[in-house]
Amino acid sequence: MSLVHIAIVEGNSHLRSLLSWHLQKSGYATEQYSNLQQARNVFNRKQPALVILDADISGEDSMELCQWLYQQRQSMILLLSNQNEEKKIVKGLNAGADDYLIKPFGIKEFMARVIALTRRVRVVSVPLSLDYGDLKIDLVQRRVKLREHFIDLSPQEFSLLYVLAQVEGNPLSRSELLQKAWPEAIDNPRTIDTHVLSLRKKIDIDSCQPSLIQTVRNVGYRFNSEAVQKIPLKYPRRSITTLKFN
Repeated sequence: MSLVHIAIVEGNSHLRSLLSWHLQKSGYATEQYSNLQQARNVFNRKQPALVILDADISGEDSMELCQWLYQQRQSMILLLSNQNEEKKIVKGLNAGADDYLIKPFGIKEFMARVIALTRRVRVVSVPLSLDYGDLKIDLVQRRVKLREHFIDLSPQEFSLLYVLAQVEGNPLSRSELLQKAWPEAIDNPRTIDTHVLSLRKKIDIDSCQPSLIQTVRNVGYRFNSEAVQKIPLKYPRRSITTLKFN
């Protein structure tokens, strides 16, 4: 199984989630970042095949990140901007962008640009599971294994854990989690709190003082992979079952 990995660096949380949803529906693997520093910290370790970059993030220099990505020669770059002056477009392209899309734009045009760019990149293999030592998240069978035990998670709990784990410790807001985990659901973002509490009771050390799924004040939640080794076994061997969700 191979996917094209796309990173979205966009200051508008609604647009960021919307683009991610459409990309995932089309079979792409996505990660979202709300600011340049957050994105660059991850890109220092690994780079996606395509970066969709907001050229107008307030207070930050998107062109500097664009130039840095171009120098690495590993990622294609699609700039998004509400600046339609010729000099702005030329500046973006000269900074290393492979394409420039003016806001507001239609989803069909956006997807057409993405498809055109991804034809030019090498398809990279992505893991079929996330492995944190004693905790393994099977992305194909949609099941979670703690040491030798499969944890009984609901489909909603699995999606929530997967979304938190794949962003490598970066915090996500309740709205982002709701849109990424259940994009077709129409619900109150506070519903996330209920599912987080339920998930903590199943896999965290102490649901009252959680270390694996942490609350980030004024933001939302984050996944702390370093806490995995401290998780106690909660299920006796005789209760081991193989769980699969559709």
